[in-house]
Amino acid sequence: MQNFDFYNPTRILFGEGRISEIDDHVPPNANVMVLYGGESARRYGTLHEVVESLGNRRITEFGGIEANPRYETLIRAVEKANTAKVDFLMAVGGGSVIDGAKFVAAAMTFEGDPWSILTQHGANVQSAVPFGTVLTLPATGSEMNQGAVVTNEKRRSKLAFKSPHVFPQFSVLDPTKTYTLPQRQLSNGIADAFVHVIEQYLTYPTGAMIQDRFAEGLLKTLIELAPKLNENNHDYPTRASFMWATTWALNGMIGAGVPKDWASHMIGHELTALYDIDHARTLAIVLPSLLRERREAKREKLLQYAGRVWDIHEGDEESRIEEAIKRTRSFFEGIGIPTYLSDYDLDDAAIDAVVTNLRSHEMTELGEQKEITPEVSRKILQRSLCAEGSTQQTV
Repeated sequence: MQNFDFYNPTRILFGEGRISEIDDHVPPNANVMVLYGGESARRYGTLHEVVESLGNRRITEFGGIEANPRYETLIRAVEKANTAKVDFLMAVGGGSVIDGAKFVAAAMTFEGDPWSILTQHGANVQSAVPFGTVLTLPATGSEMNQGAVVTNEKRRSKLAFKSPHVFPQFSVLDPTKTYTLPQRQLSNGIADAFVHVIEQYLTYPTGAMIQDRFAEGLLKTLIELAPKLNENNHDYPTRASFMWATTWALNGMIGAGVPKDWASHMIGHELTALYDIDHARTLAIVLPSLLRERREAKREKLLQYAGRVWDIHEGDEESRIEEAIKRTRSFFEGIGIPTYLSDYDLDDAAIDAVVTNLRSHEMTELGEQKEITPEVSRKILQRSLCAEGSTQQTV
């Protein structure tokens, strides 16, 4: 196991009805900005619950944070918050709203060009306005970590940053808030969490038995939950396990002391920035092809993954690895997520554009062993173009 530091100060308020306890965790004289996405937070009553719990505190609202939070929108939030002398933020929504709140929290106290927070990946963040979250869409784990991703539409860029200053002070996780989610968002949440776990697990062995078993348990849980998680099934235990699994997928615990491979995310971010494909769907496009391209470097863990997660024990090593990769793709397809670029009407031109962006963003040494160059990324994307034996159509 590698050396590691572990730090996570976020308080979790888990369970039905916990929004009413926000009042206990926000300073009584706070000047609060409530950030949210679309009108669903208001329509389904969550926004009203949050405002009601905040009581007599001064409240400023900022809505309209996009599914991939846009830098331009967040800068407007920063300006409004500073004008209103806001000193506490409340994010109400999914990972995009929470990511947006993290950037706003950091940018509000930042001296200099806020864009550099992203280009320097948070290394220059010295402080941030405190904030809490109410999670309504489980997927990213942003409610219990120090990372965020922001899209700059003008620059056609999607960049990540992290800082210990942007851990949420607390997060409310009420599983009943998932009851109004459409199937697409539920499926995206499962896929996003699944790949988060994979990228901290499916690298090379380091003797991290605890982290491996936690990761395998999360993967098997997500596989078991997937067929039960449909928009018409409001089974509380299922929704509770779903919400907690997505949080654990990226709260730092399973990634402590192990190598990590975020190449699927980095390549996927470029697909989202260029073609506005849902984040989770870009991961489902990239991951199976990445595993096939990198099967030798990941051989030992792929065999472990095949046996422990998919219960594949018959056949030689090559056939077990191949079957595990096939089942991974089938898992995504089974929850309604297409896994080829051609499914999104993209062709070779898209591959060229993604590789160009990877170079311009200095994503030239990706993966746990930093061996995924732009040329290797191109091979991965070519494997992702269309199903074997099919004919790629020109856009």
